[in-house]
Amino acid sequence: LLAAPAVAFVAPAAPRAGTAVAAVQDMEGITMPIGLFDPLGFSNGASAEALQWYREAELKHGRVAMAGFVGYCLHANGVQFPIHIPGDYSTKSPAELWDQVPEAGKWQIVLFVGFLEFFSESGAGGAHYTKGGKPGAFPSFNSPEAGDQFKIPHPVPLDLWDPVGFTKNASPEKKERGRLIEINNGRLAMIGIMGFIAASTVPGSVPYFTEDLTQYSGSVWAPF
Repeated sequence: LLAAPAVAFVAPAAPRAGTAVAAVQDMEGITMPIGLFDPLGFSNGASAEALQWYREAELKHGRVAMAGFVGYCLHANGVQFPIHIPGDYSTKSPAELWDQVPEAGKWQIVLFVGFLEFFSESGAGGAHYTKGGKPGAFPSFNSPEAGDQFKIPHPVPLDLWDPVGFTKNASPEKKERGRLIEINNGRLAMIGIMGFIAASTVPGSVPYFTEDLTQYSGSVWAPF
């Protein structure tokens, strides 16, 4: 959106492999019996900064995938939220929903997500995740860690991350377990939502699954 945080969207260079092996082995999310799953070798020779960038990307994609997977299941079973952008959402095909959203509504969604991305990369949460900060941590709207200069001027009733304070008084051990659960659930959700999309657009691509999904003839890659 703006030039200032643009560098945060570019993965840092991977100059040396000296500390890379230790950094990879120390990362959360290496779950047995699979262990380190990196078939394309992204972590080979990656710097600690690059690994943190990869983790941030994995967490964001995992969170979106979890929301998308649940949303897909709900709409496929006829469940709709009572408050939504005006439009006809009577289709039973979740993949067709985006086509039913008016163009003005699509821009609202795109710009809102863009704002969230800009705010998370703005420095409001303190140190950047590639500079010692915590990957996946979203800044508070009302009391940002970096100071009141990042505070949203308009009152915001709830923060995006943990709006009701479930983790506020959690022990370090509980938080660590929660992070591992989130990473693994996000990975599974990414596989799940892509499976839904494949099954609803390419008949027979997901065995034992295609006949249960409403087929979609449009392009899932078309933003507008």
